Amino acid sequence: MLNTNQTLADLALSFPAASRIFRQHRLDFCCGGKRSVADACEQRGLDAKAVLQEIEANDPQKPQVDWLNAPLPKLVDYILVNFHEAHRRELADLVELARKVERVHSDKSSVPVGLAEHLLAMNYALELHMQKEEQILFPAILNGRGIQMRGPTAQMEREHDEHAEKLQTLRELASDFVPPAEACTSWRALFLRCEQLEADIMAHVHLENHVLFPRVLRGES
Repeated sequence: MLNTNQTLADLALSFPAASRIFRQHRLDFCCGGKRSVADACEQRGLDAKAVLQEIEANDPQKPQVDWLNAPLPKLVDYILVNFHEAHRRELADLVELARKVERVHSDKSSVPVGLAEHLLAMNYALELHMQKEEQILFPAILNGRGIQMRGPTAQMEREHDEHAEKLQTLRELASDFVPPAEACTSWRALFLRCEQLEADIMAHVHLENHVLFPRVLRGES
């Protein structure tokens, strides 16, 4: 359970959504990370409980749904909201956070040089991929023409393989998401969120490759 007496740093290191929400509210979880949520929010005139509710609402742990049997429109909508929209929001913020870490800690040999540029490349590749799904594949599925989409689904699966390669590079650049002893809170939060991004993209690919695509190619509508 989250409570307002917890420090900004503790929450940033425990919940992937926390550091993003703190950044949105201009709450300094790095240098000022030892402050409690209550004190930090009071200083900025924010409702501490409302901030915690935002973190809880954006926490990735959600109840499981039987996607093998759920209606296809519900599955497509879930992918759009929980993966497409989430990837766009998270990757844009992660690029800026990685740039900050690389800039501020450029004097440290352990700084993750190249991580920001790799995240930017991931963002570009994912955006192109998601636009193809949103403009071509998903409309066909929702119009009952999914079984005709063998070519596009095969192309999406090939691109999924490319995303998997980029995830491997991400893990290498981020030292298996294990921050060094000298890492500040921003650095640690960056690695935590990169690890969550990896999990989210893997879940995204799994749901499409092993649930959505097989269902539509069997003729479900």
